[in-house]
Amino acid sequence: QLQLVESGGGLVHAGESLTLSCVGAGSVFETKAIGWFRQAPGKEREAVLCISSSHHDTNYADSVEGRFTIYRNNAHNTVYLEMNSLKPEDAGNYYCASRRGYCWPNADRYDDWGQGTQVTVSS
Repeated sequence: QLQLVESGGGLVHAGESLTLSCVGAGSVFETKAIGWFRQAPGKEREAVLCISSSHHDTNYADSVEGRFTIYRNNAHNTVYLEMNSLKPEDAGNYYCASRRGYCWPNADRYDDWGQGTQVTVSS
């Protein structure tokens, strides 16, 4: 089991930026694919971006194309989600999750989850 802790959420104005962090506890972190998901009130959890253990990233949300970037620093057991040009529709609770093997868009394919960090974007 891999413990994950997200941070970096907050309240921003539309057009501003935030970078979320997902820190994993354990030596297996570098072997895991890490995905970022988000969930807005009343909506289903959706996959945003994922990065594999070999640093290959996959975008699952067309709405964030060109605005969000995922990258990892295994020396610090951390995966980052850099979010630029934020829009009100980007608001929600952002979660990171880990799984063995490749990235996958389905939340039920992930084994371990963090508690989430809240992102609020005012218009």
